[in-house]
Amino acid sequence: MHTPRSLRWRMLAWLLPGWLLASCGFHLQGRHDLPRSLAAARIVAADTQSDFCNALRTALLAAGARLDGAPDGSATIHVLEDSTAERVLTVSAHNIPTAFELSYRVRLSVDYQGRELMAPEEHVVTREYSFDERALLAKERERDTLRQALADDLVALIMRRLDSL
Repeated sequence: MHTPRSLRWRMLAWLLPGWLLASCGFHLQGRHDLPRSLAAARIVAADTQSDFCNALRTALLAAGARLDGAPDGSATIHVLEDSTAERVLTVSAHNIPTAFELSYRVRLSVDYQGRELMAPEEHVVTREYSFDERALLAKERERDTLRQALADDLVALIMRRLDSL
């Protein structure tokens, strides 16, 4: 049989982790609450099928925005630049690349009914990855996966920025 004292200790053991998480400011990443001006939006970009544009479209829809493309009454997100770059970081003694840096650059602005909500801003994220010519196909797949992860990171950053408008 459990005594009232041991029952209190068991309840405390169950509740203590929750209290600690709540008191440290930890919050689960959830849905973004966009301002009303972004309830209906359209994306204007040179390449609307890029990794970044696809991820941004998905994030806006998940946040409850309507992406109907109608110019009147909706905010316009202008993707002014959407590019990736890769540069060699290190080479072997035989002058073969062994590490690369992959960067994803996005520059965008937002306007709503002729008003500029966000002036053009540039955001860049980078990651490094190793390279082995013996595993060429696997490394190409890793580069593509990293490019998508960088686009997702940029979208998360942009969504937080849009939340603050």
